Amino acid sequence: MSSNWQDFAAAEPRLAETVEKRFGAFTHHVLATLRKDGSPRTTGLEVRILHGELWLGMMPNSLKALDLRRDPRFALQANPGSGTGMAGGDVRISGRAVEVRDPETVARYTDAVNPPDPDAFHLFRTELTEVVRTYIEDEKYLEVQLWKPGAPVRTTRRT
Repeated sequence: MSSNWQDFAAAEPRLAETVEKRFGAFTHHVLATLRKDGSPRTTGLEVRILHGELWLGMMPNSLKALDLRRDPRFALQANPGSGTGMAGGDVRISGRAVEVRDPETVARYTDAVNPPDPDAFHLFRTELTEVVRTYIEDEKYLEVQLWKPGAPVRTTRRT
């Protein structure tokens, strides 16, 4: 089961707001894809949340785009920022990336984002299968919030 960003935000607005702030705090984040041989590949990536969707835009024929065309599974980790503070915690999203080629949808994205070459890039819409936030609560608990489509957020605390 998967869900788009809009569905996630409607189901869990507080967690969605926190996750969006973490991704909005920095431009570049870390994307993990799967290579031909199944081994992981991590690369930097800009992320956009627009029109109820989490979007991944990539340069033409980049290895990460080719990876996603072959196997759409991905993991995305928000940039933790400098130092060890990690305000807002560590945020990760997993799911499937679906390439979008519809000219109207691509035009709407390029109008909002202004990519370097609006005629030459890969655009992927994401289907979320998991959102995880890990952070320190009350300066003594490690708290993990886990959301999966069709279920409420599950929170685990560890000391």
